Amino acid sequence: MATVGFRLAVPPPVGRGGEAAKCVSPSASTASRFPRSPSLALPRRFPPRTRTHRRPSAPAPGSSISEKRPSSAAEAEAEAEEEEVDPCAEVRYLDPEADGGSIREWELDFCSRPILDERGKKVWELVVCDRTLSLQYTRYFPNNVINSVTLKDAIASVATTLGVPLPDKIRFFRSQMVTIITKACNELGIKPIPSKRCISLLLWLEERYEVVYSRHPGFQPRLKPLLSLDNPFPMNLPENLFGDRWAFVQLPFSAIKEELSSLGSRYAFGGSLDLDLLGFEFENKTLVPGLAVASSRAKPLAAWMNGLEVSSVETDIDRGCLILSVGVSTRYIYATYKKSARTTQEAEAWEAAKKACGGLHFLAIQECLDSEDCVGFWLLLDLPPPPV
Repeated sequence: MATVGFRLAVPPPVGRGGEAAKCVSPSASTASRFPRSPSLALPRRFPPRTRTHRRPSAPAPGSSISEKRPSSAAEAEAEAEEEEVDPCAEVRYLDPEADGGSIREWELDFCSRPILDERGKKVWELVVCDRTLSLQYTRYFPNNVINSVTLKDAIASVATTLGVPLPDKIRFFRSQMVTIITKACNELGIKPIPSKRCISLLLWLEERYEVVYSRHPGFQPRLKPLLSLDNPFPMNLPENLFGDRWAFVQLPFSAIKEELSSLGSRYAFGGSLDLDLLGFEFENKTLVPGLAVASSRAKPLAAWMNGLEVSSVETDIDRGCLILSVGVSTRYIYATYKKSARTTQEAEAWEAAKKACGGLHFLAIQECLDSEDCVGFWLLLDLPPPPV
């Protein structure tokens, strides 16, 4: 994996404090090494009744999203379809070209919505999909039947209604629902996985808020989410996750795609994202920021990391450290560095590069920082919490 490094190339060991080693003298602004990339758009991969919108591109300065106009006949047709969406309808969809028997992992949300029923009580909703959006299912519930039995029956109903087998795994991102979802899944022989790597589900919920919930006759815009996402104070990193050294690095988008194609063949540890589904249309030379971690015990480290459901890496500039987010609500102090004007600039440049790539970044585990090969590779994406 030939990377282009930031200048914070020889910091202290991952998971341990201490001063960073001397940085290479800068020759140019770090941020200038990251060309800005096209804005992201969510492709129209939903079935006709829920095919709603593309994630808007960032408006030019002085403009607003509302000023945008359809630039093609296809977009105009899609906007017309939006007007036909029935916000009270429930979704039952399986892509006719998909092999339902091969869909072995689902993503699930079971939570209240900003909608009141005729009793003046919050409506709950079950939303289920797979990572390719080939399977989509929604169902509303009154708030007085919310328990693991109801959820278990509803999960079984998804399989029966769509004519697919129950999945092997179900991912969900709300820590407050761990007990109910875990119990329901266990009774069905399904492995529950608390994880923020429910990218397709999170984007679909964002879309449903704009096109479905906000148009529902019972919509209440001032209702706050009943189960908000946790963002707890970061903890110390467990000993088994310590690395030896780390570096801010970057890879061309073409190399990112090559690394993803190697998952499962060249190395067994890592996590991918569906770049086509997410609508990433970068040029091959676009540089994507990442974090490279070197360890003399790279394979055991990658194996431990593989079971954590890694979702993102971010810099905490105030504390002079990196934060690793895993699962649904676990945050670790992944590495530290000595704060200085230079290291702060480099950390800010790394975050700016990540923002320019729409939140896309990666984590690579190697035996040494100069190695051409990875032992583990995770493609990650920063996403804001859903509005529900």
